[in-house]
Amino acid sequence: MLNVFSVDVEDYFHPSELAGGVKDWDAFPPRVQLGTEFLLESLAARQVHGTFFVLGWVAWRHPKLVRMIADAGHEIGCHSYHHQLVYNLTPSQFERDTLAAVRAIEDATGVSPRIYRAPSYSITQRSLWALDKLVGCGFTHDSSIYPIVHDRYGIPGFTRRAGVIHTPSGRIIEVPVATVQLGRDHVAPVGGGAYMRLFPYCYTAAGIRRINQQENLPACMYFHPWEMDPGQPRLSASTISRIRTYTGLNTMRRKMKRLLRDFQFASMTSVYPFTADLPDIAIHCENGSEAQQLVSIAGS
Repeated sequence: MLNVFSVDVEDYFHPSELAGGVKDWDAFPPRVQLGTEFLLESLAARQVHGTFFVLGWVAWRHPKLVRMIADAGHEIGCHSYHHQLVYNLTPSQFERDTLAAVRAIEDATGVSPRIYRAPSYSITQRSLWALDKLVGCGFTHDSSIYPIVHDRYGIPGFTRRAGVIHTPSGRIIEVPVATVQLGRDHVAPVGGGAYMRLFPYCYTAAGIRRINQQENLPACMYFHPWEMDPGQPRLSASTISRIRTYTGLNTMRRKMKRLLRDFQFASMTSVYPFTADLPDIAIHCENGSEAQQLVSIAGS
């Protein structure tokens, strides 16, 4: 079973957990290359190609690093430009941010990204209009919806399987991050680096095996370069943010090598090509007008 290996290419001062205390990104020494190079070396050792969702700001500030990712054969996606939560933007602001990121990534690599992931999975019920905007910008895939309950993101009850969403501008493939169904009403997150940091390795491994073997589905996993950098400055002020951001950093490199040894991975479009026969996801997706959009989940 091929699973999706994805990376959100951002630096240690970009996470939404830190947004209240980090204003001027240029004031902090960059470290994104450290974690990215470790991931590139680890993937090369296992002959794995993944999908790297690049922040436009990173592509502008570190074009050689982004070219290195592309030259290594990895798929290039877009992770916005300014790392702003989608549901805090108007549709026109979102479109401008996305196109700015696309241009920065194109300038760095010569590649036009066609796969998108929102900062902090911030395409939620109140920002599903963003999917229509993405299609209008030329995107074929999105991986921004997390079907869990969370204080910042998530759409509880959303389908856990990849599928096709039809927007007024066309179709887009949605690839939710890996989760496990526990009982009738509870879904546990598996796919993110935070959960591999916070819990023992067996939690992540058991989740992937359950998805692969019992459900016969790929698992979509995501990580960040800063999660591979235990020496990063600690910028978070609140206790909860410190726990979420820095717990388990010292174990992540070892866990990552084990994960790549224990499971098979590939890029997102290798696992889910645009021509794949996937089920439709029935949601009401507006065309991104400036008025507040009322959306509802019709399928799971």
